[in-house]
Amino acid sequence: MGNSFGTLFKITTFGESHGKALGVIIDGCPAGLDIDETFIQNELIRRKPGQSKITTQRKENDEFEILSGVFEGKSTGTPISLLIHNTDAKSKDYSHIAEKYRPSHADYTYDTKYGIRDYRGGGRSSARETAARVAAGAVAKLFLKKIGVDVTAYVSQVGTIQAPEYHEMDLSKTEDNIVRCPDPKVAEEMIALIDQTRKNQDTIGGVVTGVIKNTPAGLGEPVFDKLHAELGKAMLSINAVKGFEYGSGFKGVEMYGSEHNDLFYNDEGKVKTKTNHSGGIQGGISNGEDIYFNVAFKPVATIMKDQPSIDKTGDDATVSGKGRHDPCVVPRAVPIVEAMAALVIADFFLINKTSKLSD
Repeated sequence: MGNSFGTLFKITTFGESHGKALGVIIDGCPAGLDIDETFIQNELIRRKPGQSKITTQRKENDEFEILSGVFEGKSTGTPISLLIHNTDAKSKDYSHIAEKYRPSHADYTYDTKYGIRDYRGGGRSSARETAARVAAGAVAKLFLKKIGVDVTAYVSQVGTIQAPEYHEMDLSKTEDNIVRCPDPKVAEEMIALIDQTRKNQDTIGGVVTGVIKNTPAGLGEPVFDKLHAELGKAMLSINAVKGFEYGSGFKGVEMYGSEHNDLFYNDEGKVKTKTNHSGGIQGGISNGEDIYFNVAFKPVATIMKDQPSIDKTGDDATVSGKGRHDPCVVPRAVPIVEAMAALVIADFFLINKTSKLSD
């Protein structure tokens, strides 16, 4: 029913925004992996609400507990179950929309599909669900570190304010500011825009750029399960995402083939390309170059202004903005993008092990 993701490294998430807890079951994590609980917790802290003036002020520590699959600090090869309790849900903030459909939310579509909806914070449709993904993605990151793969992301755009290309910045500075943009000057402009948007009782969208370094060549399937297709599916499954592009993306349509082609050369026995318009993926399979992609997030749908809408009976209604919401989702979306990318690469790495006999 769409609650699971992956083939061999597979996750299933559960829980709602205002339920007792959120959680994830990871099936297929190889045995013997060191499970660094401090690392997992730090990843959750990067995503948690209430971390700065430009994020929702809901206060959740997002502390997790391991229920299964880990013994003496190592994965056992059996399903790993992680649980995160909700501690600061204020369901009364949503009683006013119990019978109303909020514009651009999943209220109407959930009601149409299921005939019932949890209106408290959007229930399962809430971005709170992504806490479980980040926990699972942290385990995937631990696995990828063992093979030298580095997965990172950063905020590259807020509104019309754009950062330079990823190779023009020091990505190690991403966590140096609250908007998670590695360019300090651009970050200041982004923060000011988000803060002013919040004061205007409005919201603004943005872009998160993901970069995956040291991916082995040969990951991905050639037809329906192309590597970039799975990355696209992973990113488009994140709340508020409206667009995905990798490599040259839509800018590639402005180029001639003679400009766009990535020419091969031999670098001391290793196949490299002089440019990387392909974004590290050719024919749906990784070629060993950096994989980079952009994920577009819409403005958060809940704004602190009255909006016209309808109720469940079809009558006109007014929806008032209440509760605690992000004026811009992208600063907290960075670890979510990283988590989903890590899950895809970990899954394809294991799948690739089944594709040919060992050398």
